[in-house]
Amino acid sequence: MATFQFYKYHGTGNDFILFDYKTDVHGWLNEKTVRALCRRRFGIGADGVLVVGRTDGGSYWMRIFNADGSEAEMCGNGIRCVAKHIREVLGERDDKVAIQTLAGIKVCAFEGDSISVSMGAPILERRLIPMAGEGGTTDISISAFGREFVGDAVSMGNPHFVVFEWLEEEEARVFGKTISSAPLFPNQTNVEFVKVLSPGHIRMRVYERGCGLTMACGTGASAAVVAGTRRGILQGDKGVRVDLPGGTLQITVARDLSDVILSGPATRVFAGIIESSDFEQYEMMLGNADPFSSQK
Repeated sequence: MATFQFYKYHGTGNDFILFDYKTDVHGWLNEKTVRALCRRRFGIGADGVLVVGRTDGGSYWMRIFNADGSEAEMCGNGIRCVAKHIREVLGERDDKVAIQTLAGIKVCAFEGDSISVSMGAPILERRLIPMAGEGGTTDISISAFGREFVGDAVSMGNPHFVVFEWLEEEEARVFGKTISSAPLFPNQTNVEFVKVLSPGHIRMRVYERGCGLTMACGTGASAAVVAGTRRGILQGDKGVRVDLPGGTLQITVARDLSDVILSGPATRVFAGIIESSDFEQYEMMLGNADPFSSQK
């Protein structure tokens, strides 16, 4: 009987199931199995699955799968969890670790209980976000259920649409889902609803494509501070505190927008073993049911 070692992590409440290269997941980790694992109350339950690998040359890489089985380019909370795993479980002793993602190489630095990630420069070109049509990426109007939302598009290796309007949880879930799948975004988009408390402090909710409303989003927090800095309502170069339902992140944006630094905690919650027979049971329970019926 095959067994699979897994670890459960979270970064400010954004939670993940992690498999590293010591467990061979090739051949069975696919869209259906990811959905089954992430389904709360029926599987382990998570916002996504992380896979950590290592090349023959010793460098690290990660893959990120959303709860619906789709693959994401980058995840700010996920990469901090991966960095913590590399250091504490895989035994890496350097103060910095470079991790290859689909959005490029990101360097993580360990600073006490916090992990900082150099996210690189934000992508602000419409076609690279990607975003359909011509023109700029600020003050974009999108209609959802007859209500107009005006926001800014930013990519942090994955697409975001930042709306400087505060919505309560159920509103954010309903409108976020519609905006996320708007035709304007060919790869869909993550959606942030932001309340500015001061030039150095914001509050945020996020609807993540492929996951739904989550407790936190590192790339979303980064995108929100970039958007606010461009608008002149946030002082990104001095650092901005971002309060999310799952905790607090700190974002610093270079004055010339050449880099964005994301800082925050990552926590290992527990480790476990899945046996192949258990996993088959997970898949059977998934059946044809909506995997997000209990994600709220």
